[in-house]
Amino acid sequence: MPGADLAGVHTFRDSRDVDLLLTLAAQKKRVVVVGGGLLGLEAAYGLAKAGSPVTLIHLMDKLMERQLDAPAAALLKSLVERKGIEILLNANTAQIHGESRVEGVELVDGRRIDAEAVIFAAGIRPNTALAKEAGIAVNRGIVVDDHLQTDAADIFAIGECAEHRGICYGLVEPAYEQGWVLAQHLAGREAAYHGSIVATNLKVSGVSVFSAGDFIGAEGSEAIVLSDARGGTYKKLVISQGCLTGAVLIGDVTDALWYLELIRKRLPIAGIRNDMMFGRPLLEAA
Repeated sequence: MPGADLAGVHTFRDSRDVDLLLTLAAQKKRVVVVGGGLLGLEAAYGLAKAGSPVTLIHLMDKLMERQLDAPAAALLKSLVERKGIEILLNANTAQIHGESRVEGVELVDGRRIDAEAVIFAAGIRPNTALAKEAGIAVNRGIVVDDHLQTDAADIFAIGECAEHRGICYGLVEPAYEQGWVLAQHLAGREAAYHGSIVATNLKVSGVSVFSAGDFIGAEGSEAIVLSDARGGTYKKLVISQGCLTGAVLIGDVTDALWYLELIRKRLPIAGIRNDMMFGRPLLEAA
């Protein structure tokens, strides 16, 4: 990108970058954060909380599109904006302006945002260089089968570099699950990896967020939704074939781990369907 080599352009990946953010915040510099995923939102929140004017720009039409459905993402945007962060969606960065250091960011649609620093927090990319050089099949990641084996005999891949059934998870928990399966396989035991039920349970810019499973809902599924925008709460439970298969929670995540257990164990929910939206304690009290 033109201007990416200017002084004042930074990434947000490790503890040294956090120290840099603290320095920028202390100087009250105007910052543009590129990326509306978890890292971008955390960078923007930390800077704004410390007093820096912050604009967050995101290429997609909603924040955290991999973890949230549209209503949940819209509520999160509203809650984050209440903390003084300007958010621009469908915003594609064209170039960074400045002579020797950052002076502004120009978007593809021609808009220009004044800035003294730019933070890129736009996600990760699998490192596939070694596999490519070795002639191993690569798509977005290193392609593996249910035994985590590549198309080359006795060569395996797990973790953020691996692509299984078209998915690169980019998270630590699937890597643990893949590692366990591969260890069993290498020890001569029957084991296969069929994919992971990914869950997100954290605070994003001070807002509690949880999502797990198929929270969009496949064909034939049904959704139960409770939404209180003024109170900052959104709950969506997706049911398919008599089981809870996905959930999204914003604000109140008290029952997140219980919902995750129901999803992962595919426990039948017919007996609790009408009340599970209101939480486990209510069901136990009944």
